[in-house]
Amino acid sequence: MTTKVYVTGVGMVSPVGVDTKSTWKSLLQGKSGIAPIVSFDTEGFATTIAGESPEFEPTAYVDRKQARRLDRFAQLAVGATAQAMEQAGLDLQDGIVDATRVGSVIGSGIGGILTLSEQWGVLHEKGPDRVNPFLVPMMLADMAPGQVSILYGAKGPNYCTVTACASGADSIGIAAAMIRRGEIDIAIAGGTEAPICPIAVAGFNACMALSKRNDDPEGASRPFDAGRDGFVMGEGAGVLIIESEESVVRRGVTPLAELAGYGASSDAFHVTQPSPGGEGGARAMVNALAEAGMEPSDISYVNAHGTSTPMNDRLETEALKAVFGDEAYKVKISSTKSMTGHLLGAAGGVEAAISVLTVSESAIPPTINLENPDPDCDLDYTAHHSQKGIVNAAMSNNLGFGGHNASLIFKRVV
Repeated sequence: MTTKVYVTGVGMVSPVGVDTKSTWKSLLQGKSGIAPIVSFDTEGFATTIAGESPEFEPTAYVDRKQARRLDRFAQLAVGATAQAMEQAGLDLQDGIVDATRVGSVIGSGIGGILTLSEQWGVLHEKGPDRVNPFLVPMMLADMAPGQVSILYGAKGPNYCTVTACASGADSIGIAAAMIRRGEIDIAIAGGTEAPICPIAVAGFNACMALSKRNDDPEGASRPFDAGRDGFVMGEGAGVLIIESEESVVRRGVTPLAELAGYGASSDAFHVTQPSPGGEGGARAMVNALAEAGMEPSDISYVNAHGTSTPMNDRLETEALKAVFGDEAYKVKISSTKSMTGHLLGAAGGVEAAISVLTVSESAIPPTINLENPDPDCDLDYTAHHSQKGIVNAAMSNNLGFGGHNASLIFKRVV
């Protein structure tokens, strides 16, 4: 009999909230977190807007000395983890849970790019002797799950999945597979990213990926709208506590949702462009449905990848039509990136957490800024306003540079 996997806690830090409660409230209100960049001087940059979380304070979770030794992407992961563990009632020091059977699997697309870019400047301005001795452990992408493991005492497998914008979703899916195989009982899983720095913005501008709607920050991320001109980069972290049914019963906790299915695929087509017709993304959705033992008609809501780029939104719509058939016009869909921006490696973690909440809270956040729908994007994207109603199952899709596709399915617990 296949082991069931349940979500017992979620934690988020995002451009629309410093914690899960504030993030969820903002999303249901249709609030944008996109604003002029405050992290650095943007003079001369083609894009001067992003989704930042300036109110996040790492010392709410670790002491000041420890915070200075963590790149921001790891700080965000620690904050989201603390929230998720609190909601799950999980304390690895209490002797109730076997810490050796608790894994830490947190993905990041680009890791400690803030520290790396900053210390590159130190090297050239002040010389090699002035480079931070913590540069290497701060820049490594695996230091998000590594630091979480150290700080909270998770002694099971400790991985970082790096699959660009699918990193967070893949991490959750891989962690769930480890639970199903009986390797671990509980996993701290998700994604984190802190990419708002000059080199990252310049790099994404160079490949023509970012919106340049600088005069209208809150309206810049507009998935499925005919006027979309690129994605808006954001920072944040989303972490889930997932555990086996046996662990849930043993700990006496109430799950938020069941993690029913995970599917992954590769486009094997192009470094940055999705495959024609969204064929790769469609296969990931089909694989997730197969693992969940579900039909497309069983899905109530899809949290789309919905980046606000001309190609992604059209091809993802084609992929949804290929998988759902006539049901594609009936299922509720939204892109919460319209409010948070694109959190890169953290997107899959944050959007998985959002999908869990749609199931547990019976509410669907909207796609804002959808003022002039693209004729090629003609599905129900829950424009402008959130909707209340029972969500029996939610699918969360994430697609990444390199052809990575990942899909997760969360079911209502009855």
